Amino acid sequence: MTPWPPLSLRALLRLMLGVLLPLLIVGYLAEDVFEQQRFTFETPLLIWIHAQAGSALTQTSVALNTIGGPVVMGGVFVLVVLGLWLTARRPQAIFAAVGLGSAVGVALVMKLVFHRPRPALWPRLITESGASFPSGHSTTAAALVTCLVLLLWRTPWRWPTLILGSLYALLMGSSRLVLGVHYPTDVLAGWLTGLSLVLGVYHLRSSALRHVSVGSA
Repeated sequence: MTPWPPLSLRALLRLMLGVLLPLLIVGYLAEDVFEQQRFTFETPLLIWIHAQAGSALTQTSVALNTIGGPVVMGGVFVLVVLGLWLTARRPQAIFAAVGLGSAVGVALVMKLVFHRPRPALWPRLITESGASFPSGHSTTAAALVTCLVLLLWRTPWRWPTLILGSLYALLMGSSRLVLGVHYPTDVLAGWLTGLSLVLGVYHLRSSALRHVSVGSA
């Protein structure tokens, strides 16, 4: 078996800050959720957000609910993987499939394990079923953005993708609070779960995948 090459300082920092630290934070949040402990700031913050949100922001949040749902995001994930595979970028396709799939799968398992009830602070504009922790919309948004940034990192598109993708993930998570279907810690855990799992797959993939990107097929 070929030994793993030593990690560079940049790769080590990426592993520590992008994978280990987010997982530690998620673990801390999950422990309190599992013990049914309340974060005292969450309900007042949700009520304040609801009072400040205007009609435009509310309608945008409703649209983002559809965009970030399983049907649209499932289609996007399939298109990304198939697009890479059919353009002879198979190592990248495998990375995208495993990274995005693991983020979705782990989020679903966490919902089943922790089974946190959703907030019920005002009449909702949308109907959501299932548990609250973590936010699936936030998880998939962070996972997709992280995957695309890594795929495009060696191309001129990396900074536009990072900036626009971060804005998208931020809006997606914020929309869950505006609609009152998640607590802030659900959204934070979703962001960190999507980020850490895709980065974790990036670090664990084979050496054949280690130095490839969309722009270097």
